Amino acid sequence: MKPVDLSDSTFKTEIAEGLTLVDFWAPWCGPCRMIAPVVEELAGEYEGKVKFGKLNVDDNQQTAMQYRVMSIPTLILFKDGQPVEGIVGAQPKPAFERLLSKHLETVAAN
Repeated sequence: MKPVDLSDSTFKTEIAEGLTLVDFWAPWCGPCRMIAPVVEELAGEYEGKVKFGKLNVDDNQQTAMQYRVMSIPTLILFKDGQPVEGIVGAQPKPAFERLLSKHLETVAAN
């Protein structure tokens, strides 16, 4: 399962329900390219639990500005359309797994 390509026009609809981890990136960004395979792996591992999306900040500046994305990669976890937590910069896979696990437990508890 690959992350969904998001745009300014599809963003709100795609993140409206459940947990969605959005990778704000750009093609010229080295650290973004480094974490892309990790994000794809996670998308497969969390299929059915968490939705994954990628937003190219060069092509979709309106959404990037709305969420104050100043440096990339920035990954923001949304719950039912609202940002709940983010990670800035390239991180190892366990950092993303901790973020997702924490919020999946919250969802399961409710």
